[in-house]
Amino acid sequence: MEHTALQSHHLTHLPGATMEFDPLTVLLLAPLAGAFFIFMRSGTGESSQKMSGWLATLFSLVSFVTAVFAFSVLNGSGLDSLTYNGGNWMRVGGFQADFNLRLDQLSGVMCLIITGVGTLIHLYAIGYMAEDPHRKRFFSYLNLFLFAMLTLVLGDNLLLMFVGWEGVGLCSYLLIGFWFKEMPNANAGQKAFVVNRIGDAGFLLGIFVLFWNAGAIDFRTLAASVGALPPGVIEFAAFALFVGAMGKSAQIPLYIWLPDAMAGPTPVSALIHAATMVTAGVYMIARMSFLYALAPETSAIILLVGCATAFLAATIALVQNDIKKVLAYSTVSQLGFMFMAMGAGAYSNGIYHVLTHAFFKACLFMAAGSVIIGCHHEQDMRHFGGLRKTMPWTFITYLVATLAIAGFPFLSGFYS
Repeated sequence: MEHTALQSHHLTHLPGATMEFDPLTVLLLAPLAGAFFIFMRSGTGESSQKMSGWLATLFSLVSFVTAVFAFSVLNGSGLDSLTYNGGNWMRVGGFQADFNLRLDQLSGVMCLIITGVGTLIHLYAIGYMAEDPHRKRFFSYLNLFLFAMLTLVLGDNLLLMFVGWEGVGLCSYLLIGFWFKEMPNANAGQKAFVVNRIGDAGFLLGIFVLFWNAGAIDFRTLAASVGALPPGVIEFAAFALFVGAMGKSAQIPLYIWLPDAMAGPTPVSALIHAATMVTAGVYMIARMSFLYALAPETSAIILLVGCATAFLAATIALVQNDIKKVLAYSTVSQLGFMFMAMGAGAYSNGIYHVLTHAFFKACLFMAAGSVIIGCHHEQDMRHFGGLRKTMPWTFITYLVATLAIAGFPFLSGFYS
């Protein structure tokens, strides 16, 4: 428990060590501006569709460059965090929520993952979606997805985090069901949306319990006051929030939506399963580590659920024939490892695995997309073979990423 408290303290804010930093708005709003601009552009010709991909990549790159700049300023300043205070957002009776953004070590790492890997996936999607007649809509959704995820990680209170949480859910519905004229794709998008709403009900309940008992929803105030709450309230709030994480991060029993999400285009699979949506639950627990450090029973449940999920999903993956579904169940299994770390109180270790997993899983999905395109949209692995000679670069990248996820010595997965 002492180790848990130390890990928790490492991930929470230190009082007073902040600095106003306006570029945080550029980091957050660049993808939103891109989504709006691309969607509203006139013209449906080939040149207009092609330009949509490059514009979306450019706006994502602007956000990534800003994230790198902000993170370097943070590390060079010696401060705990950079903030942007947008003033009062809403006030109802005794309830007040401010539109405040905060970039610290935790949210900074997540921003670099989201924008960095996201930009590479945008670039990859330009070629992958080259023959699709609706690229303008697709790339506007991708940019909107980045905006929602950045809102989730930069929001300085639970309500702003929840806005990003729901925004990611909406964008996943739009992207998974992108080819909605085929009924299985539409059903997959609906399934993801409904299952996530079940988890989100728990997330909302946790927010209500914390506000009702602590009188605040911003992380700094909660970190200072949550220790005075009754143990039963702490455990209930922690478990309710974890139910939300179970839905978003596909833990037993709410993992059923993730394999069906393979109905979306492969760049969507890479974005959802590697860098963004599915790691939101892990990030939330790390952000609320000051709460989970005081909830040993809930932490034990998180550890057990993560362990069971890691084992069950890996065994299911062994008997899949669809190359993308193998990777989907692999993602569920890897998320189980991340939750095991969270349940054990090793919050920084769990986030480190989020970082490494983002890169090798994105590489696996994009290499799988290369194979699918190269084999004329065939996804059944029983029909593959001998591709090493015809697709050498894909073979090399897939092999390295596979060794990394297997924990081969001296590759990233070995360390995390």
